[in-house]
Order: sequence, then structure tokens, then C-alpha cells
Amino acid sequence: MEGMRSRLFPPAFKGRLHDARTATSIGRWLGLAFVVCFVTGLISHVLQHPPGWAVGALPSRPVWGYRLTQGLHVASGVAAVPLLLAKLWTVYPRLFAWPPVRSVRHALERLSVAVLVAAAVLEVVTGLLNTAQWYPWPFSFVPVHFAVAWLVAGSILLHLAVKAPAIRAHWSRRSPGTLALPEEDGPDRRSLLAAVAAAVGAVTVTTVGQSFTPLKGLVLLAPRHPDHGPNGLPVNRTATEAGVGPIAADRYRLTVAGPRSRTLTLDELRGLPQYEAELPIACVEGWSKTAHWTGVRVRDLLDLAGAPTDARVRVVSLQTRGGYRVSEMGHEYARDPLTLLALRLNGEELTPDHGYPVRLIAPNRPGVLQTKWVGRLEVLA
Repeated sequence: MEGMRSRLFPPAFKGRLHDARTATSIGRWLGLAFVVCFVTGLISHVLQHPPGWAVGALPSRPVWGYRLTQGLHVASGVAAVPLLLAKLWTVYPRLFAWPPVRSVRHALERLSVAVLVAAAVLEVVTGLLNTAQWYPWPFSFVPVHFAVAWLVAGSILLHLAVKAPAIRAHWSRRSPGTLALPEEDGPDRRSLLAAVAAAVGAVTVTTVGQSFTPLKGLVLLAPRHPDHGPNGLPVNRTATEAGVGPIAADRYRLTVAGPRSRTLTLDELRGLPQYEAELPIACVEGWSKTAHWTGVRVRDLLDLAGAPTDARVRVVSLQTRGGYRVSEMGHEYARDPLTLLALRLNGEELTPDHGYPVRLIAPNRPGVLQTKWVGRLEVLA
């Protein structure tokens, strides 16, 4: 008889803190993390995949712009992991509310929550795996991640609209709606919130050093250390992975295609005026580091080819595999005096994995667009 009763009736949750007050408190932090992640993600996407009309309008300054926004994007996404888990823990008993559907409005509300939870979990999990460059799924990460971000944003707005009365009632300690909550839950609630804050702090401090280098000594959970790699800099894609074999210095040629096209040998590039720049390289996976680059200014090469000052430039790599073999720069980037075709990194000749013999380095530009193994510059009208 008791077994039959348990099958007919939903489970009774008697644990404390599965209440609206706790859910609202954690929801505020989670909402802030999602807002920062969404806004910085939009910036990253526009810089990484600019619409055609925006290519010439994107700014090359500040030089650390992309490093800051992408670092915040990954840090806020990592912080969202314990916050999302805590939020789901506070509300999961409502999944077993009885009856499961009380009205059309209630059914739509539950459907919206299901979409929000599924989209949020998918967005956080795929983003986290992307930082480790692990893609155990059949779809392309970037377009799906970008589309799901909009789905999460829309679902959050819908959820806030539906839950506005409850959120308003439990937003602060002085809210009238909080008077009905048991006073004895106060210390436990504060302990829970302190534990969640500690978890957020722990995962942030042990990962953010991959971009905020003063904390690089505490990098324990991040998949990259900013000091580990050839020339003292990490590498995402090696020459082997890109299909670039050994390049003999005497056989290398750089073509600058424009009104007065030029073909330059490596010795001729070395013979041109050399400039130095302290620029960060910042990758979409979240790591970044400032390095010392030496090479030829792109603007000088464009002048040799007779390029107009407002021309865009297409940069073509010698790589044969993988994405981002070709990238484009607007005139803001191409004419910036800090934009170089680098020949040396941190005082040493480039290694093959860092793009030997020539790679692009430009300010405020995603790492995937800092093209390695450059073989051709094309002046675009």
C-alpha cells in the first residue's frame, strides 16, 4: 500500500533553502555573469567574424581591447558554472510540482523554463570545452555557440517578465514577500551563499591567470599557461596541424598584390626598416599574453605596392588545413603603425609553430586572425 502511494503522489521535498529568496539571491549573481558573458561575446564575434560593412570600421585601439573583453568573456563563463549549478539546486524540486500543468499560462511558463535551462547548460558546457579545444560534437562550435547565446538571452528576458512579481517580492530583506520565509533559515542561507561565492572565487582565481598574468602563478584549472610554449608563448595550432611543412629561407616568397605588385624574398623583408611593438596576442579560448614583436610594418608594404590609404587587405596563409587560412583587415588595422608582419618574437626568430618565417600581429585583434605563415597580402578596393 505504501509503495502504491509513493507511485501515485510526487515526492515531498522537506529540505530547506529551495525557496524563492535563495533562488533570487543566486539568480542576481548568475544574471550578472550572463550579461557580462553575452556582451563580451558579441564584441568577440563581431571582431572575429565582422559583417562586410563593418570590416573597415573596426578600431585597432586600444591595443589591449580584445584581450580585456575576451578575458572577461571566458572568466564570466567559468564563474557561471558554479552559479548555474547552485541555481538549479535551489529550484529543482519545482520540477516535481503537482499537478505538473495547472493552466495554459503555467504550461507556457514551464516550457520557457525548460528552454532556458537547456540552452544555458548547453552554452556553458560547450564554452567550457572550447577553452580546452575539445569538440566532442558534430556541429561547428562558433555559429552554434553564437545562436544559443541569443536563445539564452531571450529566455532570460522572458523568464524575468514571467517571474517579475516573485523576484520583486524577494529582491531584498525589506521586501514584504520575505516576511513569510522562516527566520531560522537565515544563517543557513547566508552559509550557502558564502559557499557559492567561495566556489566562484576559487574557479575564477585558478583560471583567470591565463589572461590576467599577475595571477599566472595560480593557474591550476586553466588549460593554458601564458608562459608555456615556444618563444615563451602558447601555441594553439602547430605547423603540422596546419599542414605547413619545413620552409627553406631561400625559397620563401611574400607576394604583395596591388596596383604595383611586389614579390619579396625573406632577405629582402629583413632588409626593410624593422620596427618593434609590445602587443598582446589574445585567443578566443581565453589565454593571452603581451609579447615583444619585431618586423616590417604592413603599411610600408602597402605603400610599396601602391595601395590606397583606405584600402582593405586580405592576408593569406600558406597553411593547407584548418580554418582562418584567410583573414581581412580594414584600413584602420592595415595602416596602424603597430601592425607588423613579424619576423621575430621576444628577440628570437619565429619558430615554425609561431608562423616562421612571417606572421601577422596587429593590435586589438583576435588571435585566430593573427595569421601565421603569411604568403600573400592582397590589396582590396
